[in-house]
Amino acid sequence: MAKAEAVFIYVGTYPSQDAAEADCEVVMDLHAVGAVGSYDVAVVTKDDNGKVHEHKHEMATRHGGWGGAAVGALIGCLFPPAIIVTTAAGAAVGAVGGHLWRGMSRSDVKELGDLIDNGQAALVIVGENTIEQAVDKAALKAEKQVAKELDVKPKDIDKAIREAAGEVS
Repeated sequence: MAKAEAVFIYVGTYPSQDAAEADCEVVMDLHAVGAVGSYDVAVVTKDDNGKVHEHKHEMATRHGGWGGAAVGALIGCLFPPAIIVTTAAGAAVGAVGGHLWRGMSRSDVKELGDLIDNGQAALVIVGENTIEQAVDKAALKAEKQVAKELDVKPKDIDKAIREAAGEVS
């Protein structure tokens, strides 16, 4: 059972970027009708050389205050920097990454990082626990998926982002 205040992460793999993008649209539609709270989402591809490419959506900043930092931080936790071609950088990603890293076991990191194979795409979601129920009901079409509830509070992610942006001292 989901904790009242927890961060939820979801990684689902797809045979193509288009297939992952289709499920990404489902998630964004769920947010548009108020079914989910704050979250961040991206489609990630891993090319035939093993390089990871993050495909952010311009609408991501409208999904709450996380604005790209949460998925960028998760991708940074899952993949060694040497194989990430495009990634968000900055203090907010670093601050959020610290929270996410402490909320995952090494086996979680390995399981999530090993999920996507060369030539595949993945849908990566980081959000409040309300996204968990919405993702379950949406019946996303991922070939493989892993969902984890982290022992991290969404308000801690919000605070880390605000502090990194200089809004809170």
